[in-house]
Amino acid sequence: MAHPTDEPLEGDTNSAVAKELVRVNRALLTLSAGNRTLLRASNEQELLHDMCRVIVETGGYRMACVAYAEHDEPKSIRWMVCDGMETELLETFHFTWADTEFGRSATGTAIRTGEPVVGRHILTDPAMAGSVYVRLREQAILKGFAAATAFPLRVEGEVLGALVMTAVEPDAFNAQEVKLLQEMADDLAYGIANLRTRVQHRAAQATIARLAYYDALTGLPNRTLLLEQLEEAMQAAKQQHRSLALLHLEVGRFHEINKVLGYRAGDELLQELGRRLTGAVQDKETLARVGEAEFALLLPTGGAEYAIQVAQGLVNTLREPVMVSGLTLDARVGIGIALFPGHASDADALIRRANAAMHQTKPVRGGYAMYTGGQEQENTRRLALMGDLHRAIEHNELRLYCQPKVAIASRRVCGAEALVRWQHPQHGMVSTAEFIQLAEQAGTITPLTNWMLDAAFSQSYAWQEAGLARALAVNLSAHDLYDPGLIDRIRGLFSTWGLDPALIQFELTESALMADPTVALETLSRLKQLEVELFVDDYGTGYSSLSYLQKLPVDGVKIDQSFVMPMVGSADSTVIVRSTIELGHNLGLKVVAEGVESQAIWERLAGLGCDVAQGYLLSKPMPAEQFQGWESQWAQQSG
Repeated sequence: MAHPTDEPLEGDTNSAVAKELVRVNRALLTLSAGNRTLLRASNEQELLHDMCRVIVETGGYRMACVAYAEHDEPKSIRWMVCDGMETELLETFHFTWADTEFGRSATGTAIRTGEPVVGRHILTDPAMAGSVYVRLREQAILKGFAAATAFPLRVEGEVLGALVMTAVEPDAFNAQEVKLLQEMADDLAYGIANLRTRVQHRAAQATIARLAYYDALTGLPNRTLLLEQLEEAMQAAKQQHRSLALLHLEVGRFHEINKVLGYRAGDELLQELGRRLTGAVQDKETLARVGEAEFALLLPTGGAEYAIQVAQGLVNTLREPVMVSGLTLDARVGIGIALFPGHASDADALIRRANAAMHQTKPVRGGYAMYTGGQEQENTRRLALMGDLHRAIEHNELRLYCQPKVAIASRRVCGAEALVRWQHPQHGMVSTAEFIQLAEQAGTITPLTNWMLDAAFSQSYAWQEAGLARALAVNLSAHDLYDPGLIDRIRGLFSTWGLDPALIQFELTESALMADPTVALETLSRLKQLEVELFVDDYGTGYSSLSYLQKLPVDGVKIDQSFVMPMVGSADSTVIVRSTIELGHNLGLKVVAEGVESQAIWERLAGLGCDVAQGYLLSKPMPAEQFQGWESQWAQQSG
């Protein structure tokens, strides 16, 4: 291609006007072609490459390069694209945009000052006379150019770099030509900024999409993405007449780990389990995090046998302890299995049934369970009961029961344990253990405790008015120990009813006390300031140490019924009970035995010096209003 500057206009060979027209014309051609390039470019590198090519091929300039300014210590120049000279060659000159000898080139000066450097004569400019530019002048002669101009590229108010152009004429780049080329450089900078904005927008869209479909903590697909993939997999399986499986995994004791070690440790545990599970799954199988401590695995092919095989493998994979916060944790996982089409025909139902099966897992059964009919209905019943329990508490639909306590030596009634019962209008009498667990899961344990406190104080006052001064013991849960309003509420109830502190006792299970010994000790100390008696319930099941028991401001211990009931036929149980009684007495504590169901057990406890008995031999739990009548009968029998 003939360059526009190689052949001046015919008849005007020596005319300065003709030269100027030629240069303005090539600048216009370059600007026009550059604008078309801006419209076509799809990425930044492509834009720079095409713009430099247009400047050389269409505009007839000898060289066109784009250099970016590095913000390192020497203020280096990075050559992005060059047409007319190899970028590798340019890089050997070690140009900078600092105010040094290498930085006084047209490129470095334009970047440093933010102003165009126009028409610098490469062969004669004093700034280019240094010895460091000897090879550059040699290249200029070899490539056939004598003048250079550099235009700063401004992006978002800052100089990103420079567009550098050279021409064969030493006197090239007059004012009109430079004005047009500056406009082209500004257009190039605008194009760079626009492309970067598009890249940022695409990155933002990708981030949004990732947040919508992936879990931020583990990087695994989330419930939304799993549901979409499960629906697609079920549709494909239906069309191809094959089965698939969904495994639902839940980390055991996760809330306890969070509470004791902190949320960061919980996050570390989930991340490690996510890595282990990821390494155990096969291609085309989808592992997702679907809950706080729950994962799901979609097996797009295979039936019950394969699903069980995978579940067993995952149990083995997760059996190894996990190091978290310097501690070794045994993070067991329960796995529920549901199959398509046998267990469900839609994705939502399959997820629910895998979850329902997960709740039936037991370590002794391998840590996994297959869905069977009725599990989901039981979960639905439990959810309904959670809502009903809230209503029952608010509308006073619960009933206060009590179970008597009798001093073994005198056979006199010395008090009772307050218990709560729920007679559901549809489901009948709901198991106490079940609805207390429901209360903990539904976040209604505090309202339930408040109901118990109100009922116990009211009943104790009623007994006092009837001439019956008996201590009534109220159970407090581990959750109650963390309730900042507990002590003030109890203090207020004493003021309201005017009761003697001796008429209200509190029992806390050994496991609740061990969940957070520091908090437990603080709460018990504040309770003791109310001058009430405190008992450690279910003693022997919570692994408390003797030194810890000595620190607690308690008045007695209740030996768990699991040790008391087998006493007659088990020498080991007898030894445990005897040791507990002796320990309690040595610490100055009263000892209560739970689970006294036979005369033989009563006599054995009496021989060991146990203080108080509670159990079915005396009475089953009864409505509180029947207690006074029962005591009269007991007195007659014991008299």
